[in-house]
Amino acid sequence: MSDPLDDLSRRGVSVWLDDLSRQRLATGSLADLVAHDHVVGVTTNPTIFAKAIAGGDDAYAGQLHDLWARGTSVEEALRALTTHDVRWACDVLRPVYDATDGVDGRASIEVDPRLAHDIQATIAEARALWWRVDRPNLFIKIPAARQGLPAIAACLAEGISINVTLIFSLARYDAVIEAFLDGLERARQAGRDLSSIASVASFFVSRVDTEVDARLDKIGTPAAAGLRGRTAIANARLAYQHYEQMLTSPRWAALAAAGARPQRPLWASTSVKDPAYPDTRYVTDLVAPGVVNTMPEATLRAVAGHGQIPPDSVRGHYQDAQQVLSQLQELGIDYDDVTASLEDHGLDIFDASWRELGDQLAAALRRPREGHPREESGK
Repeated sequence: MSDPLDDLSRRGVSVWLDDLSRQRLATGSLADLVAHDHVVGVTTNPTIFAKAIAGGDDAYAGQLHDLWARGTSVEEALRALTTHDVRWACDVLRPVYDATDGVDGRASIEVDPRLAHDIQATIAEARALWWRVDRPNLFIKIPAARQGLPAIAACLAEGISINVTLIFSLARYDAVIEAFLDGLERARQAGRDLSSIASVASFFVSRVDTEVDARLDKIGTPAAAGLRGRTAIANARLAYQHYEQMLTSPRWAALAAAGARPQRPLWASTSVKDPAYPDTRYVTDLVAPGVVNTMPEATLRAVAGHGQIPPDSVRGHYQDAQQVLSQLQELGIDYDDVTASLEDHGLDIFDASWRELGDQLAAALRRPREGHPREESGK
């Protein structure tokens, strides 16, 4: 019987889960996915954490009580909860990390998205998270906003492994590649072991179709209708072409000779938002060697159930992909405006989720736990 997730892995695609919660860890759900469903990594973000922690998950009750009893601030409580979960996930994934020589078996934690436009604060936050989780198979997620690029290079130079997130445009991806090469060159100059520094570049997929399709629908012509659902995959395929170009550059050759590992493309936002589209399209249409596809569990199950995995659905399609972007331009859709809007909106979503999570924790930390009154000093 065919196993599509195994087929995907054999094609060179690392299957990661885009979800994490204390309950998933405590029940062994993540460990089960690793053992039986070819999952070799996990990603999360402020929205996922907000859903997990603010959703009334009893698995957090004990730690929340202790944080309340200590009079912990909201910011400190937030970091204590999230780093605990990510450290636990790193431990679950450690056998994969060891078996793949550090290629997979990784978990990610994101810097506070409110710091996205502050270079020094982002660097300081990344250092603090790297120290606090204290696991070699950790990724620190830093958004690919323009101000984040120097922080990405600086952290890589210090030996911190980075998941660069919220990439939408090819130009921004080129800048991310530049930051990656710069960071590794600085790490080499500092005498660091380049083989211990890892990075992925998270290129967001389905959100591109959501934004472009809405603009195509406003145009309303047959030509516009014919482009619906084609932009996201075309965009990602061209990103892989840029990745291949990086691998043939003299700068990369020098770094690879010094032991560096490539910054792998990671396909994020792979759940289908439009029910008219096949529920596996952002997986099966983006099969190429040396990439990561991080999926919510519903997408993972869809692929496992009926995914048809081709040998390669990226490298033979560069010309078609470029034609899609050219046709958008002919229709008057500004690619740069689309991707800039998506980046701004993505940062806003994560920022709002972070603030919502903070509000939820503030309320929880103000409430005395039933049966556990806190005595105030001097009373």
